[in-house]
Amino acid sequence: MVMKSINSREVAEVAKTRVIIIDEQAFFRAGVRQALSQAADFEIVECDPNHDPLAIIEASLPDITLLGSDLATHSGLELGRIIARNFPNTKVIILSPDPNDEELFEVIRSAAVACLQKNSSADELISTIRRATHGEYPINESVFTRPSVARHVLQQFQDVASLGGNIETIVAPLTKRETQILNYIANGKTNKQIAHVLQISEQTIKNHVSAILRKLNANDRAHAVVLAIRRGLISISGVS
Repeated sequence: MVMKSINSREVAEVAKTRVIIIDEQAFFRAGVRQALSQAADFEIVECDPNHDPLAIIEASLPDITLLGSDLATHSGLELGRIIARNFPNTKVIILSPDPNDEELFEVIRSAAVACLQKNSSADELISTIRRATHGEYPINESVFTRPSVARHVLQQFQDVASLGGNIETIVAPLTKRETQILNYIANGKTNKQIAHVLQISEQTIKNHVSAILRKLNANDRAHAVVLAIRRGLISISGVS
């Protein structure tokens, strides 16, 4: 019975998500730490970016890095790129005072998994960390709610496709209806909005979306659009 108790405790410790907070403002780091303290499944580490954050990351190997984008002595986004490149098992979440479209695009290019405002609620921050830990990319949701960012991202992928890069094999060709729905998704429309435009049920749209994801080997709606652009299945000309 004693051994069983010890093993259960060890499993609980292993299951904790290690989060490192990197920001120059000690007061902000402390505030984020306090906000995250309500999550029993988090283990929190603070880091001043002036104290060799890469060495600290290498030593602690966090699951999640919360990184301020407004660093004075470092470029937060460049540091995020370095972390993503050198520590692929560490997911980067950018915390920005007020990310505009240009910064959001650069966040996407940095390979960060999410971008939140620094004044986000504790619940939103905790939820985003947990989603990222489970392999989700909340950043994808930001792309198609910001039309200019969507155009920029899709244009970049279209340019890559035009250079003749390797294109993944499609499981099965898309139907005309699926292509139509994918174009609506690229324009940022929800399932409910698409259903209204096409005068069919929302459940039917969901079924079509599921088929699209399966055929394209896509993780989510945003990923499906990116893959379709790369493969020349849809154009960005209609994105507004």
